[in-house]
Amino acid sequence: MHKLNKELAQIFEEIGFIYEFLGEENKYRATAYHNAARVLEDMPEEITEHIKNGSFIKTHGIGDSIAAKIMEYIESNKIQAYEELKNKIPHDFIDLLKVPGLGPETLKKLHEELNISTKEQLIKALEDQTVLSVKGFKQKKIDNIINGLNQQSMFRERAILWDAMELSDMLCRKIKEIPGVIKVETAGSIRRKKETIGDVDILVAAKEKDRKKIIETFIAREEIERVLAKGDTKASVIIKNFNKQVDLRIIDEKEWGAALQYFTGSKPHNIHLRKLGIEKGYKLNEYGLFDATSDKLITGESEQEVYKLLGLQFIPPELREDTGEIEFAKQNKLPALISVEQIKGDLHCHSRWSDGINSIEEIAYYVKGNFPYEYLVITDHSKSERIAGGLTEDQLILQLKEIKKINRKLGSHFLKAGVEVDILSDGTLDFADEVLEKLDWVVASVHSQFKRDNTERIIKACENPFVNVIGHPTGRLFGTREGYPLDMDKIIEVAAATHTALEINAHAHRMDLNDHWVRRAKEHGVKLVISTDSHNIGNYQYMKLGVAIARRGWCRAEDILNTRSWKEISGFRKKKQELILLKK
Repeated sequence: MHKLNKELAQIFEEIGFIYEFLGEENKYRATAYHNAARVLEDMPEEITEHIKNGSFIKTHGIGDSIAAKIMEYIESNKIQAYEELKNKIPHDFIDLLKVPGLGPETLKKLHEELNISTKEQLIKALEDQTVLSVKGFKQKKIDNIINGLNQQSMFRERAILWDAMELSDMLCRKIKEIPGVIKVETAGSIRRKKETIGDVDILVAAKEKDRKKIIETFIAREEIERVLAKGDTKASVIIKNFNKQVDLRIIDEKEWGAALQYFTGSKPHNIHLRKLGIEKGYKLNEYGLFDATSDKLITGESEQEVYKLLGLQFIPPELREDTGEIEFAKQNKLPALISVEQIKGDLHCHSRWSDGINSIEEIAYYVKGNFPYEYLVITDHSKSERIAGGLTEDQLILQLKEIKKINRKLGSHFLKAGVEVDILSDGTLDFADEVLEKLDWVVASVHSQFKRDNTERIIKACENPFVNVIGHPTGRLFGTREGYPLDMDKIIEVAAATHTALEINAHAHRMDLNDHWVRRAKEHGVKLVISTDSHNIGNYQYMKLGVAIARRGWCRAEDILNTRSWKEISGFRKKKQELILLKK
């Protein structure tokens, strides 16, 4: 996310929370500011690009009041109304309002009845159970709030992968421009594409004479909030609005491969490699691969060469977790992992017809202009999702007509008609089979009752002949809620038996399925779908995040359904219908 967009999104999110706290009469204002924050978070360009030509207000539905505040911040780096609103609420409450399980009404009650104004006072009242004197508080509610506080704390300590990738990519681009930099690359858990990140590691190759200047130029950048340490070959800093440590290391070009391998990790993978090296008479460290007897450098410049001399097939960074990859590499049996270039379309996205920001036509032209896709499926919510503006059967029929109309304009069948249908509490679906069979693609998802075990509910959906894929199967949202209770092994077994795909929901705040379950599903022959669940044109870039998860799950192109032509996907759908209907 662009720096300016990030700052504005954070301010508008907080304004939305403050309005929620101030009372029901501010509900629509709160919604407007939360919506503006989401739009800014997802925009692929900096907001100033849209302000210049006036397209922002027209395209994204931002009202005059919020647009004026955007301009005020661009011009003065301050929003006066925000400064005034902050004084109407205890300081800690802005943060506490974001805690899962702790809404504005609850905080207001605690403030008025127990005079709680700080996070410390809240934690004490929860721990000594003083809060039980407040109407509506029971032990379960206390446990939920404590769990929410713990989630928030964990979320603060670690960044989600997408945010870390955007930050590291931006820093690498800027560092590459510094005179004397020969090579630059992100290492550590970002390069391995772990779903959450602690610190950011960036590796630079440069000659000794240029290192001091590179360090000084780096720590002087406007993104740096404070410098923790600096030396001739390393600097550690904290980045503004990210609050995570970034370590920049400078090495000789001849050490590049060995250093990149070492600082990419993981630690268990590196320990296993070093043991393998010792068995072969080598010593491996961040400076190179050496002869253990003579200490003579054998190689260090190329990462590929390091693996080759250890008798291994090159191991992609995403697999370096010591979960069998070294044993497979010894036998040259590592899979050819899927790449972003192999994706032929996106099978889950939302338009303005439900809770998306853009019209179907805007989405179609944007995606066609920016991605090499053969198809795109519009999957707005079904009627039970009232908050998300879910479609009735009649509205869905109207949407099908619009999709056909836009396809005629495009001169192709690029857009496909689908739906994200709710799996209801008893496992039945929000639309009848007669409606679903008219569609090109059906995503079935759980959007309610997150505390109950939803295994049987999802299994029943898998057994429907017109359900093609289970959307965001575990239901988790980073920093908001954990996944609901599930027997995922059983779901994988049923998905395989019913010819139902499982989704890798690539949205940055979902990443659901995770790499563990992706690998398990793949091993059981379940087909997977990588979808972005886009609600804004900026979300479509999440596809590369989904591909990263698939790679960590050892997936090849053939394991992912949307690497195939639409004809093949239609064949997949038809095969399931025949399979289920034959059993009936």
